[in-house]
Amino acid sequence: MTDRAVRTLVLGGVRSGKSAHGESLLDGHRQIRYLATGPLTSSDGEWMDRVRLHRERRDDRYTTIETTDLGQALRAAPDIPALVDDLGTWLTAQIDAVHGWTSGSEIDLDDRIDDLCDALRAMSADVVIISPEAGLSLVPPTPAGRVFQDLLGTLNVRVAEVCERVDLVVAGRVLNLPAGAPADESGSPHVTDADPTGNAGQASATPVSATPASDTPAADTPTTTPPASDDPTPTPPSTAAAAAATTFGTTPEPVAGVGVSERPRPDPTDAEVFAPIAPPDEAVAQDARKRQAVLTKPPGSLGRVEEIGVWIAACQGQCPPAPLTSPTVVVFAGDHGVARGGVSAFPPEVTAQMVANIAAGGAAVNVMAGRVGAAVKVVDMSVDADTPPELSRYKVRRSSEDLRTTDTISLAEAREALAAGRAIADDLVDSGTDLLIAGEMGIGNTTPATVLIGALTRREPVEIVGRGTGVDDAGWMRKTAAIRDGMRRARKVIHDPLALLAAVGGADLAATVGFLAQAALRRTPVILDGVVITAAAMVANELAPGAMRWWIAGHRSVEPAHQIALDHLDLVPVLDLSMRLGEGSGAVLALPIVQSAADLLGSMATFDEAGVSDREAEHATVETT
Repeated sequence: MTDRAVRTLVLGGVRSGKSAHGESLLDGHRQIRYLATGPLTSSDGEWMDRVRLHRERRDDRYTTIETTDLGQALRAAPDIPALVDDLGTWLTAQIDAVHGWTSGSEIDLDDRIDDLCDALRAMSADVVIISPEAGLSLVPPTPAGRVFQDLLGTLNVRVAEVCERVDLVVAGRVLNLPAGAPADESGSPHVTDADPTGNAGQASATPVSATPASDTPAADTPTTTPPASDDPTPTPPSTAAAAAATTFGTTPEPVAGVGVSERPRPDPTDAEVFAPIAPPDEAVAQDARKRQAVLTKPPGSLGRVEEIGVWIAACQGQCPPAPLTSPTVVVFAGDHGVARGGVSAFPPEVTAQMVANIAAGGAAVNVMAGRVGAAVKVVDMSVDADTPPELSRYKVRRSSEDLRTTDTISLAEAREALAAGRAIADDLVDSGTDLLIAGEMGIGNTTPATVLIGALTRREPVEIVGRGTGVDDAGWMRKTAAIRDGMRRARKVIHDPLALLAAVGGADLAATVGFLAQAALRRTPVILDGVVITAAAMVANELAPGAMRWWIAGHRSVEPAHQIALDHLDLVPVLDLSMRLGEGSGAVLALPIVQSAADLLGSMATFDEAGVSDREAEHATVETT
């Protein structure tokens, strides 16, 4: 694609290679929103196998959003490259929504098509639209077939009018179509000299059957199944009600595992040894503050947002800073032996269930991240269950031990977990991630987190213990006793961060420590989440002094220990929304503010550029008159 945003319509028949070609047009981008117009879940096993194969072809740059409201989805992030796949299934949903299959020529989708075209015009980033072309598949000679055929032709012509480029894909071969080709009365393009297929005006794929080549005769009454498509995530049969209920963001993307590559597991030798951490560039920070003073606003009028922009510029080593376009959330998961002591409102088996939920894209962090364009990855460090290989590549063990009575993990396991966290950070930074967020999932994990905070800040258990997932009074007392016992054991190793993690932390917390410290070593900014992540950050700053300068606190949770940890690290939270969920959710909610801070510093006009008089210039004019 070019430096200027380009809208490209890619047309083709079933299995022609049109989706693969569309994806290739976006190869140069580090972040892509995949707008899938069909559902990603089904009870049909064969169908889900097809979905899996299509998903595996797309790499971690893609964030999938399932939607039938393409206009809304495109407007939600016009500055992020998008791949729409495909218009056939989108059109089917629109016909479903107005019960139009038996309406014949009376159906009117002009307003919906206008809305889509307006959203495409408003895109400031590259966008590729995949659509089946009328004439490259069979369509039954039924009223429903004619409705779909006519509307698809009209839709393709209208979308082509707002696109700078239109490609036709046949048998994997790509033909760029010239602009201004005439259309017939149905809206389908005529055959031109540039179209060697000679089929551009024939019928489209059938909306009646998911298998056009079936020997079963087509019925006059259609189902809501869209025409077959070659490469997009296929759409199984669905009801009109399901199609109408599908809205932007309601079915988050199933997430990928972390570090799934052929490289060997990291060597844990000396994993706790870090090179000196260089701080963000102070000279750049000064330049950024000077730039803030000449932007078209009263000095300081954006409050703390201005200083966040300065911090991002200093982290990047450049002013103005580049936009933050490739943020990634990594959720570190693990079970804790202390959870069997009744310190949580939920049983330990919920950890594995929630890991599966995050991996399937159904957790709060998935929904929040999907809204702001952040990738979500989950890694099983010590879940007390078997998880898929793509999630458990770095797994150290099943669950930790009970911190009340014994070390949670061995020193060797602590090193292994630290090395894993460091390797995960390296993988993401090397792949182009420009901001990291650490999240967590583990029933009972606020107990070891609170032990770490209490031990490092020398606080009493009753000062720092919170309700976690919502324990009752009896549970709170059990949790307080467990934290007291853990802190008693932690005091023996308080000056040895590795031994401290082994004694009362666990593999998931140790991996988070390595991740946060390595991010600082790699000069990559991090938004911290709640009490568990901030506890890990305290240990990371012990292992790699100065790492905290590369972090910003996304929010303040209701856990009493969290504010104590923030004070210890001299961090001021961006948000205070009384949250206590975890998963990285609070940090993800703070992400748009951090992104906006960088954008304002980078894109806002100065007084000179805008031809606006600033206060000092006006004052100088008054003095000379």
